[in-house]
Amino acid sequence: MSNPAKSIRIGTMIQATEGKAPENIAAIADLGFESFEPFFWQTTNGQDLAELGKRSRDAIGDRDITISTLGMFGNPLEDQEMDRQTLQGWKDCIDNAHHFGATCVAGFTGRIRNQKLTDSLPKYKQVWSELAKRAADKGVKIAFENCAMDGNWQTGDWNIAHNPDAWELMFNETPDDNIGLEWEPCHQLVYLIDPLPQIRKWAHKFFHVHGKDATVRWEVIREHGVFGKEPFVFMRTPGFGDSNWTDVISELRLAGYQGSIDIEGWHDPVYRDALEMTGQVRGLNYLKQCRGGDFVDAQAAYDGGDPSLKNPA
Repeated sequence: MSNPAKSIRIGTMIQATEGKAPENIAAIADLGFESFEPFFWQTTNGQDLAELGKRSRDAIGDRDITISTLGMFGNPLEDQEMDRQTLQGWKDCIDNAHHFGATCVAGFTGRIRNQKLTDSLPKYKQVWSELAKRAADKGVKIAFENCAMDGNWQTGDWNIAHNPDAWELMFNETPDDNIGLEWEPCHQLVYLIDPLPQIRKWAHKFFHVHGKDATVRWEVIREHGVFGKEPFVFMRTPGFGDSNWTDVISELRLAGYQGSIDIEGWHDPVYRDALEMTGQVRGLNYLKQCRGGDFVDAQAAYDGGDPSLKNPA
């Protein structure tokens, strides 16, 4: 039988900008990841994405691993050379997602640089209304990561989709059913927002989830505040941060979320560089445990008639 536990898969992000996504997949495909999110940083570097998608799927082979989402991160709202490459990258990812087996493309909205958030809304509507139609024609969803990229309501460079007040404005401008969020609790904890009530309100717009957490250093806040010289929060790999992912996944299930949680791990101040994959594998196993990764064995025993698993009622 199919495993209902895997209606939410646990995977990781795969760097694809340099053209080595298949090699990167092959290097870690046997570590237990159930999904991959190949992602591009600002540009696809002119790669043939149809060919890259085929090679990525070939690298997976007959393993039970999926690619549900591609990442395209940059600022497609302005007109510098790299911004134009980012916009073209979005179009190319939308057009070629199916070659990877993906049904979603995720990234940042972009932003009119150094202006308050609401000044970006007209350009946001223009660009993303067109991309939403392009994506709908391909059966693709668009998901915006909730990362501020060091911006705030008054100024910034990359993204306006980092705040639930902004989501209200954005989805009023683009009410398209295929525009939503690539959500993670980390970026809410950075804002000192409780992630769990946010899931209950917004999960209908969650098209993809990033496995990233945060540790809030409350003793620093009490002594130095949030604008002092001491960092008051660290981004963490799941299993090392403040979030109870059993609760997070339970809320996602209650809301009907089905898809991947792909780990974004390299921000962790401890498990990075030489310890990167050590932290990622720990996060992978932690998230599987929170999800119920042993479900299939219990179900098999139940179906096999193990009397200890039968409800006496």
